[in-house]
Amino acid sequence: MNYSGYLIDLDGTIYKGNERIPAGERFIARLQEKGIPYLFVTNNTTRSPQAVQEMLADKFSIQTGLETIYTASLATIDYMEELGKGKTAYVIGESGLKEAILAAGYTEDTENPAYVVVGLDWKVDYEKFAIATLAIQKGAHFIGSNPDLNIPTERGLLPGAGSLIAFLEAATRVQATIIGKPKATIMEKALERLGTKREETLMVGDNYLTDIRAGIDNGFPTLLTLTGFTTKEEVPDLPIPPTHVVRDLDEWSLDEK
Repeated sequence: MNYSGYLIDLDGTIYKGNERIPAGERFIARLQEKGIPYLFVTNNTTRSPQAVQEMLADKFSIQTGLETIYTASLATIDYMEELGKGKTAYVIGESGLKEAILAAGYTEDTENPAYVVVGLDWKVDYEKFAIATLAIQKGAHFIGSNPDLNIPTERGLLPGAGSLIAFLEAATRVQATIIGKPKATIMEKALERLGTKREETLMVGDNYLTDIRAGIDNGFPTLLTLTGFTTKEEVPDLPIPPTHVVRDLDEWSLDEK
């Protein structure tokens, strides 16, 4: 039995920062040619799905539908809708997260919101943390978009959304519900969107700690590509091995069992 669907990471898998990964581009073209369903699953909340779609087309020669792009922002909204605590929120994050939540019908409340949602925010300041802290203390449901403590940049490893979430967890003594990889929420919601069976759906990524653990921890077969974060030298010592490992996605046959 071949894999009937693919959940695919972006940065480090299909491209690397602003650099092309031609094997990643060819992999998507092969999926499209065979009509195999796929969903890009990304922890990034700073870009909207539309912005991701445009970036893939403009920089990496990948034409893909909006329905194939599933961000941690969308998974956060799906989780909030399922929980149904109310339509108010206070959001720390960039426009990709804020605009998605507003577009889903939520209004901003700085006093007594139903939810406090925290993602990466390049301009976070003490006042934003103070508003969020007080709201969580009043009972707002505390949601973190993804657990990434750091993000790689040309300057080095900078604080990621997970660092902002950790600040608020320390200030409130409340643990956030984390949505993004490797947690279950984004994987469960992604599978619902893709509509394939779990055991027939391959999680593809370059980062063992997020992508591959997202698959392993949630019952998906996994494919590690060595084009990004996790290196070939690390593979023998990984605590639970991926189902498959390839140098790059040109090595992967869509007819693999």
